[in-house]
Amino acid sequence: MRQQNLDLRVHDRVALDEIELYAEMLGAVAAAERPLTLTEIDVVLGVRSSEAGRRELTPQD
Repeated sequence: MRQQNLDLRVHDRVALDEIELYAEMLGAVAAAERPLTLTEIDVVLGVRSSEAGRRELTPQD
C-alpha cells in the first residue's frame, strides 16, 4: 500500500472525504444490477432527504 509514502503534512481532509464517498458510490453502482434510485444514492452517501415523500425519478423524467 502506498500509505507509507503519504506526506501527512500536506493533505486535504475534504478532498480525501470526497474520494472516499466517490469510492463508496462506485462500489454501490458496481454491485447494483440496475441504476440506483435517488433514495439508494442517498443511503450510500449517508444523506437524509428533507422531503419525506420524495418521488423517485424514472428514466423518462
